[in-house]
Parts: sequence; structure tokens; C-alpha cells
Amino acid sequence: MSQARTIDQLLALLRPDSSPALIWYGPDGERVELSGRVLDNWVAKTANLLAEELDAEPGAVVLLEMAPHWRSVVWALAGWQVGATVDVSSGGNGGAEGADVVVSSDPATLGSGPAYQVAVAEGALALGWPGELPDGVLDYAAEVRSYADVFLGAGSADLHATALKHDGGEVTFAQLLQLEPAARNILVPATADWADVLRAAVATWLGGGTVVLVHPAAHSPKIVENERISEQL
Repeated sequence: MSQARTIDQLLALLRPDSSPALIWYGPDGERVELSGRVLDNWVAKTANLLAEELDAEPGAVVLLEMAPHWRSVVWALAGWQVGATVDVSSGGNGGAEGADVVVSSDPATLGSGPAYQVAVAEGALALGWPGELPDGVLDYAAEVRSYADVFLGAGSADLHATALKHDGGEVTFAQLLQLEPAARNILVPATADWADVLRAAVATWLGGGTVVLVHPAAHSPKIVENERISEQL
């Protein structure tokens, strides 16, 4: 089991590891498996997009208007890597006051600035948004692959800064990283509260385990057996 003092150190725990860090079971039989190395690459690409294209830096606010999904978990980690606050509180919209970047899988929730607006296609093989997007909305799937798979920015927010804003309150970077490591393969329903999902994920990665995130339409007892689940959220 390991501890990390910064988000970069948390991600560094994943980089050398070719074992699964995050597995997504989606509707229609979709299964996406990301090793620690691959997850870190996706996070780095997204963090570089945030920093270079969307001007995100420590203290910025990334409003995540998506349900838990492997791509939205990547966005949460990328926001933290640039030192941003990830806001998953309910009731937001594309013009939410105080947000610097708004991320959604539903363009209907995206509005005009001043926040940057990002649409995320959820399909595992999606190379772009399937259709037209409103003017001013960035197509994540089409843009992210061109960015470096090593984070090139400064990142590293103050440990006492807010890492996560949710309906139940706020979590600092220090509180997030001081979670007790848990060596386990944990099944996490995609309907769970965002704060619980992210806390469970961080604790599991600190302990060297695997997070198995499951859409309600894909839930099956076979997953527990196949993925050797030792705990369920």
C-alpha cells in the first residue's frame, strides 16, 4: 500500500502498472479496461487540453455535468492534475456562475460563455461527437488525442485548496490524498454519489486495486465473479 502527497504522486503510482486500474461496463455490452499506464495517458492528454486549450490552472473550477463514467473519471483526475477544483454539485448548467470549464455528455446542458464548454462523447470508440455541436462547444473526443500523453504543465494545487465540490460539502486535496489505502477490486455503481465514487477510486488506487464502474443497464452477478470483486460500494 502507498501514500501520495500530490495528485502527480497518485498518478505516478499508476504509470508503471500494466494491470487494470479502471474497468467500465456500459450498456449494450460495452467493456472498457484501462491499465494504470493507459489511464495515466488519458488523464495527461486531458490535463494538457485543459491547460493549453481551456486556460485551466490551479484554482480554476471544472464543472463536471456528467454521471460517473470512465471518461468523466478521467476528467476529474485531469482537473486535479492541473490543480483545479472539480465541481460535481447538482443544479448547475452550462452558464454556472464561477465555473471556468463546463464538461457534459449532453450538449443541451451546455450554454454560452464565459466558461469554456466541452461536449464528451461517451462511446469507447468515439473519435468525435456523433452530429453537430453548438458554436463555441469543444468536441473532446475529436481534440484530446492530439495532446501529449505526459502532462507538460505545472499543476500541483495547494494541499489546502478545494479538490472536490459536491452537494455534501467540499474536499481538499489533502483530505483526498490522506484516504486510507484499500487493496481491493471494488464494484462501483455508476448511479452512486460522485463524491463516494471518487473517494472509493482514490483509496483503491492508493492500495493498488481495481475500480470496476458499472452502468445500471450492465449490472450482472457475473461481473462480481469475472472481475474478482472483493467489495461493493
